[in-house]
Amino acid sequence: MKQVLRAEAAMARAIDCARLGLGKTFPNPIVGAVITSATGEVLSEGFHQGGDHAEVIALNAVKEIPVGAILYVSLEPCNHHGKTPPCVDAIIKSGLKKVVYAVNDPNPAAAGGADRLRAAGIEVESGIGEVQARLENRAWLTKIELGRPRITWKIASTMDGKVAASDGSSKWITGELARTDVAHMRSQFDAIITSTATVIADDPLMTSKGFGKNPVRIVMGRTEINAGAQIMDGSAETIFIKSQNLKDLITLANERGFNQVLIESGPTFGTALLREDLIDEVVLFQAPTLLGSGTPSIGDLGITNIAGRLDFEISDVEVIGSDLKITLFKSANSTESGR
Repeated sequence: MKQVLRAEAAMARAIDCARLGLGKTFPNPIVGAVITSATGEVLSEGFHQGGDHAEVIALNAVKEIPVGAILYVSLEPCNHHGKTPPCVDAIIKSGLKKVVYAVNDPNPAAAGGADRLRAAGIEVESGIGEVQARLENRAWLTKIELGRPRITWKIASTMDGKVAASDGSSKWITGELARTDVAHMRSQFDAIITSTATVIADDPLMTSKGFGKNPVRIVMGRTEINAGAQIMDGSAETIFIKSQNLKDLITLANERGFNQVLIESGPTFGTALLREDLIDEVVLFQAPTLLGSGTPSIGDLGITNIAGRLDFEISDVEVIGSDLKITLFKSANSTESGR
């Protein structure tokens, strides 16, 4: 028996499909699509992963579009010719008479799909599942809004906010399950960015450890790296930016079309990004342990009064083994205050 879904559930499934494309679609957004019969039976689904768009994949998976079938898609179908023809062309040709999407396409180059479908006599509905769809596609939406990729800083610290002991030792603050979760995270990012100081101090590999694709590794700084460093092993594309100017980093990221990048570094580099208002999200892995002294996770931000604090909002809290994983988004209040 085929699964039967109501409209909200069908869109939720399309959004779940979209999430499977994380790390595979840049410079494009993640998109998921589900086609149901008029009564809600699931006929097909698909997600964009760098080739055909989600709508086309779902359409191609159906031998025949029955009368009354509905297409649910997490983003407004595109109306431009990029690497592939416009999705609206395939939808119109398919004979579908109703399309439901979650989020309007804010990209001027691709927008207008809904109007084109309506002009072709197709019923179009929008807004179902919009909050969740925006959350899952926040990387690409940030890129369209700010003109740069969404930047996430991953921090592993003790309860008292230390990332290393006073002698510099830091392996390992968090447990094995938390480190495995980080490997999964890496597979969903387009690039990992670190500093030459971190490479010299920790000799990290910075791969997904077999859990998915390896993101591009970017090392920033002027100090020479030992040829035998793990990050030179050839398991992923590795780029060196011989500069400490963060504008050079943003320029490279934009040239490559990255949607989201992950910062894995010590407090000096991460704090520099914070001071320049370049951190959109923090993923904090916090171990139930104390050091008392040692290296703090964040350096001096130049804040002298409580009114100048940099606020974040807690988006999610998970228990990963013995550690906490706290996902925080930069607060809109911080943005409005100019920080």
